[in-house]
Amino acid sequence: MKLPVKLTINGQTQSHEVEPRLLLVHYIRETVGLTGTHVGCDTSQCGACTILMNGQAVKSCTVFAVQADGAKIMTIEGLAKNGDLHPIQQGFWEKHGLQCGFCTPGMILAAYQMLERYPKPSEEQIRHQLEGNLCRCTGYHNIVKAIQWASEHMAGAK
Repeated sequence: MKLPVKLTINGQTQSHEVEPRLLLVHYIRETVGLTGTHVGCDTSQCGACTILMNGQAVKSCTVFAVQADGAKIMTIEGLAKNGDLHPIQQGFWEKHGLQCGFCTPGMILAAYQMLERYPKPSEEQIRHQLEGNLCRCTGYHNIVKAIQWASEHMAGAK
């Protein structure tokens, strides 16, 4: 048995018939073809699959696609506009906030929600807000610096 789902992903309407047990992360990657959302652990521990669902950072490996029916989703592919990096993406570039890059899409989307809530976060707030996202390479120092850089540049743009 398949069920219909209709989502808006990065501004584009997506409608498909899916198995009820299909995870949102697999829907995004395999059905829609947006592979920036990563499958890291399948246990919701790493945060590599983080997306924004109706404005909230969500680990897409914890949600069935049918549960997201009607939702507005943003993936890492939806962040840049007209070929210009979003300030958070630019911050990761400027401050070397990535090494292998596997965790980066999830980190950036978690940071996006964080900066919506806390436009000028302290280092402690940044580290606390990123606790659900694991990086196995960087030690987080440059990720924090990247988010601070983005915060400063986003504040200047407002």
